Amino acid sequence: MPAIEANGLTKIFGRRPQRGVRMLKEGADREKLRREGLTAAVIDATFEVAPGEIFVVMGLSGSGKSTLIRTVNGLLEPTAGSISIDGQDVTHLSTAQLREVRRTKVSMVFQHFALLPHRTVGENAAYALALRGVSKADREQRADEALGMVGLKGWGGSMPSELSGGMRQRVGLARALAAGTDVLLMDEAFSALDPLIRKEMQDQLLELQAELGKTILFITHDLNEAMRLGDRIAMMRDGRIVQVGTAEQILNEPANDYVAQFVADVDRSRVLTASAVMERPVAVVGAETGPKAAHKLMRENQVPALLVTGRNRTVEGVVWEEAVADAVKRGVDRLPVSTEIVRVTPDTPLVELFADAASSRAPLVVVDEQGRLQGVIPRVTLLSALSVPDAVEEVPDPNAVEDAPVAADGQSALDQAGAV
Repeated sequence: MPAIEANGLTKIFGRRPQRGVRMLKEGADREKLRREGLTAAVIDATFEVAPGEIFVVMGLSGSGKSTLIRTVNGLLEPTAGSISIDGQDVTHLSTAQLREVRRTKVSMVFQHFALLPHRTVGENAAYALALRGVSKADREQRADEALGMVGLKGWGGSMPSELSGGMRQRVGLARALAAGTDVLLMDEAFSALDPLIRKEMQDQLLELQAELGKTILFITHDLNEAMRLGDRIAMMRDGRIVQVGTAEQILNEPANDYVAQFVADVDRSRVLTASAVMERPVAVVGAETGPKAAHKLMRENQVPALLVTGRNRTVEGVVWEEAVADAVKRGVDRLPVSTEIVRVTPDTPLVELFADAASSRAPLVVVDEQGRLQGVIPRVTLLSALSVPDAVEEVPDPNAVEDAPVAADGQSALDQAGAV
């Protein structure tokens, strides 16, 4: 079940918003509605946020993103469509029911901190718990724990005026964490901070997410922030969601010219990861394959080297053409395996691969946590991934072996390596 689900969500401001809904269904654009005194802030937004996901809504000023999150939180009632949180339709709840949802299921972190200046940092962090009637001892304990999570341990007795902007935003985040809700809504939460503090807060959020696994709907106008934080990103323009996808999907497969222009200046090396550019090896051999079979496979596929894998597909090394030819000449039974290869994980950013690619004779080898082969990254592929967006192809399933080259004994090379 999605943690958050929006279906056809539309929000129109003006005296006759339902007329605006009918006009939109008839094909009217925002400008035509504006001439009728209506403002279509969000139009037919449909999306799902999975439990534990950071879902970023990205758009320029006026795109409708802040209206969207306020509609999710119930601060604004949608003109059409619905919003569900943990399977509960919250679109038409009473004020009391909506208040209960906010207290138990959803917390919000605002752009301008929204701290109570006459209360201490600890009291601000515990504020949502006080509204729920939690005992003073319990709420103080939970507030202290939350402040510790955001790096403000020992600051509970201070006043907000004594804190820097970054620290005040940490208090806002601590308040949301202390509330103990599964869903966090963050509306331009870091945009009021200077760049260095902003990056620190992004790091903090990612660390907390790794530990707590909250569901986060994050609003931003900063593309780099969206790319850095989002498991998936929804791109908004003129009230509509024009594309939803991972950072890699939006970079490599923009839905339209607007998205393509938007991401044109993104530093791809810091967004794309090894998994986005890795390729299936042309051929691999098992550790028990003989030099003759390996040499035949090299000639058939015109490759100077072959990866060597164990029965469980763990990468053991690489064999080079000259070493294999020498082994065949001398009648050696075992492959001359070299362990001088560079292993990287699928989530390694491309920016961290260049030094290894420059110093490694063999392609970079992408492996999972168990050391099993996932793919390879030749140097030319790494370079083309930065300059030609459509050169990054979908990564084939490494377990799919129907087209794998065949070694001398009639088995597929991947089968010999234990890939099935």
